[in-house]
Order: sequence, then C-alpha cells, then structure tokens
Amino acid sequence: MADRLEALLERFSVSARMFHAGTLCGINDLAAEDGTGQLHFIRRGVVEVSHGGDIAVRVDTPSLLLYPRPLAHRFITDSASGADLTCAHVRFDGGAANPIAATLPAFVCMPLAQVDGLEGVLTLLFDEAFQQRCGRRAVLDRLFEIAVVQILRHLMENGEARIGLLAGLAHPRLRNALVAMHEQPAQDWSLEALAASAGMSRSVFANTFRETLGCTPGQYLQQWRVSLVQQGLRQGRPLKSIVGDVGYGSEAALSRAFKAQCGVSPREWKQAAQH
Repeated sequence: MADRLEALLERFSVSARMFHAGTLCGINDLAAEDGTGQLHFIRRGVVEVSHGGDIAVRVDTPSLLLYPRPLAHRFITDSASGADLTCAHVRFDGGAANPIAATLPAFVCMPLAQVDGLEGVLTLLFDEAFQQRCGRRAVLDRLFEIAVVQILRHLMENGEARIGLLAGLAHPRLRNALVAMHEQPAQDWSLEALAASAGMSRSVFANTFRETLGCTPGQYLQQWRVSLVQQGLRQGRPLKSIVGDVGYGSEAALSRAFKAQCGVSPREWKQAAQH
C-alpha cells in the first residue's frame, strides 16, 4: 500500500518546539501565535479548556490537545494541585495553506490511551520532559514531531476524519488517486486516469471523491498544485522555475489558475506573504 503521508510530509513538513514542561495551577492563557499551533500532553490532573470564554472540553484523564492552527485558549486547573502538562508550539509548513493543517478541525482532544503507537513515544517524552539532561530540548522537539505523525495516523486509520483530505486518505480506494496526485503533480491527470488509479468507474469515483473531500478531483488537483506554487514562492524560487513542477504549460496558465484559486496573482500573493 502506498504511503499516504510521505509525499505530504516531504513537501510540507511539521516542526515542533517545546515551551513548557511542568505543573500549571489556576488560570493560564495561551495566546494564538501567527502561523503556529500547539500540542499539549496532559499527564495528570483535571483541566477545563475554554475558547473565547466558553468551556470547550473538560479533561479528567491523561489526554492530548492538538491545535493545528492558531487559536487562543485558556486552561483552568485547581489552584493547589494543578495539572502536569508538556506543551509545544507546532508549525505546519505553509501555515494556513498546509493541506494537512487545513483539513484538521480547530482542535483535537483525545485520551492518550486511545492513540495507537503513542505509548512508547510518550514514555520517552515524559521521561525527558521532567528531567534535566543535556540536549533535552532537541530530543523533546523531535518527540513532539513524531507524536504529531502518530496522531495523524490515528485520525486516518480510525476514520475520525469524516470529510476532507484525511478522510480521503483513509478511503481504501480514493487514497490511491490522492497519493498519485501528491507524488506526480506535473502529470496531466484526467478524471479517467485518476478513477483508474483508484480502481473505480469514472462516475463512482467523481461522486465518492466529492462526497468525501468536499470538492471535485479537478478542484483538489488545482489546490494541491497552487499550494506547491506558494511553497516555491516562499522559498524564493522564480515562477518560471516552478511551472514545470506543477503541470502548467506556461507562466500565464499557472498565473490564471493561481488567481482563480487565491483571488490574486502569484506576484501579489508573494508581496503580501513577505509583509
């Protein structure tokens, strides 16, 4: 079976930086930082989590909270006993344009015991977090990054993503067409070719794709290509060097598709992204 996350993570990496390990007591506000989400592991204690004043969830068992995109939140814990947490800033390359981050809900809350394959990572992570060893932060950052991949695996393999990219990657047939587009964005993909890669008829593929991902195969392919163009522009590559990578015959054709998707030209988008 094709690796459903490999091409995505190769092109749009995930990085993490630990910023807290220890006990939180009382009320703690965590601000939304531009382009950055957060991942919290609650090891012990009861935590009420609020967004904008409303209690979103009450956590009373060891759990994780993943915020793939910036979202201010407040932790309310007992002022005496508090709760033990290990926290990291998480950055999905490309920010809001990252195809993985864009498909995730505003926040994910799950008991730690529910996530397959996470136990070993957490044992190492908590051991490092609550000790003072040389190289501690570097180890913790890598462990948080591994944990993000484990969480994505869990969401896919357990069908917890109902619609969007992760739901498509979880589908036993659609995943093949998605991986094909991710790995070969320059290919001149027709609906028939994509349906064949999924082992489905043209009509069934088109309908299933739209119902699962919320868009047509053609729309998704354009979104994927444009996200690659944006990544190239952020890296300082000239537009003419990106054209061939994403399957457009000319800069003019690429610019038309880009503007149709983003509402601005590649040049205008790059200028705005630099400010």
